Amino acid sequence: QVQLVESGGGLVQAGDSLTLSCAASGRTFSGYVMGWFRQAPGKEREFVARIDWTLGLTSHADSVKGRFTISRDNAKSTLYLQMNSLKPEDTATYYCAATLRGVGFLASDFWGRGTQVTVSS
Repeated sequence: QVQLVESGGGLVQAGDSLTLSCAASGRTFSGYVMGWFRQAPGKEREFVARIDWTLGLTSHADSVKGRFTISRDNAKSTLYLQMNSLKPEDTATYYCAATLRGVGFLASDFWGRGTQVTVSS
């Protein structure tokens, strides 16, 4: 059974950095795409970044481009999100997700429970 467990969230000040981790288990993720999403109170869940687990190809939302970096450690089966120059508008619950290459994340059952990031001004 696939398990995705996020960690690393917390309360930080604007301009600070934070690294989120997502420990993935339950299968090999070759052929999968892993991603980070976030949801702020009263808002819809939005895409943050994604990475092809095998090929390492990445993409980031415009709102975080240049500040956030997604990466993975295949040996540790762990996904990361390095977040720099954090802004109050980055405050949200951050979720890790996995989906087969070519299948949209929203169609996937593989989601973590989330980790809270709060950025104070």
